Amino acid sequence: MKEAIDKFLNYLKVEKGFSQNTIEAYRNDLYQLVGFLEEAAKGGTILPWTAFDRQAILSYLTNLKERRYAATTVARKVAAIKSFFSFLVAEGLVKDNPTRDVPSPRVGKSLPKPISITQARQLLEETEKRATPEAKRDKAMLQLLYASGMRVSELVSLNLSDVDTDGGYVRCFGKGGKERLIPIHSQAVAALKDYMSQGRPKMKASGGNEALFLNRRGERLTRQGLWQIIKGYAKAAKLGIEITPHTLRHSFATHMLSGGADLRSVQELLGHANISTTQVYTHLTTEHIRRAYEKSHPRAK
Repeated sequence: MKEAIDKFLNYLKVEKGFSQNTIEAYRNDLYQLVGFLEEAAKGGTILPWTAFDRQAILSYLTNLKERRYAATTVARKVAAIKSFFSFLVAEGLVKDNPTRDVPSPRVGKSLPKPISITQARQLLEETEKRATPEAKRDKAMLQLLYASGMRVSELVSLNLSDVDTDGGYVRCFGKGGKERLIPIHSQAVAALKDYMSQGRPKMKASGGNEALFLNRRGERLTRQGLWQIIKGYAKAAKLGIEITPHTLRHSFATHMLSGGADLRSVQELLGHANISTTQVYTHLTTEHIRRAYEKSHPRAK
C-alpha cells in the first residue's frame, strides 16, 4: 500500500512542486491511515486500495475525532486522502474515488509562486553555456516548458510526432487524455530543431523509442529526471530560490496575463477544465497595479 503512496508523493514533488515540508506532512498523514487500517485488520491481511470505501474513511475520521485531533489537522488529513485517491483514479490504479462525497473542511489555498521574467531569462540562458547533446536537450525542454506552460507529465510524454517545428506548435495530451495544440515562439522552435537534429541522434535512443526527450540511457526521460535537471540549472544560475517544473508553468501563466493575454486563452493553453482554476493567477498579475495605485494616489499614502 505504501508503494502507491510513495508514487503519489513523487508526483506532488515533481509535478505539483510542493515543498518538502508539505510532502512530509502528506507522507505522515497517509502512512497514519495505513497504520489505522493495519490495526483495524487485527493482524489479518490489509485490503488493497481498490477495496477502500466510504465507510472506511468515515471510520478513520471518527477515530481522529475520538483522539481529539485539532480541526485544522483533520482538515489537512482529509485533503491529503482526497488528493491521494484522485491521483489513484487518474493513474488508473482504482476505478472509483471513495472520498468523492466525503465533505472537506475549508482550508486556505496558497497562491502559486512564479519567478520573474528576469529570473526566467537567467534560467534559460544557463542552458546555453554548454554544447553537449544533453545541454541541447535541456535547452529545448526549458524553452518549451516556459513557452507552452505544459505540465511536466505532458512534456515527458511527448513523442517526436507531437512537435511541428514548421508550423510552430506542439500537441500534448492533458488530464483525461484531452488533446490540445499549443503554439510556441521562435526561440523554442529553434531550440527544438537544434536538439532534434544535433542532440537527440547522439543520445542513442533505444530501439523503437519515439520519445522526444531522452535520458543518458536512450530511454524516455522521467518526471524525476526533469526535476533534477531544472534544479541543477537553477542552482547554477544562482537564482537563490527553489524552482520546479511546475514553477515554469506558474510563471508562463502569470507572465502571459501580465502581458495582456485574456483569461480564457490562458485557460485553454494550460488545459484547465474550469476557468476558476486559471483565475488564481489574476491575483498575482494585479499586484503591480495595486502597488502603483498606493504609490501614486494622494489619498492612499
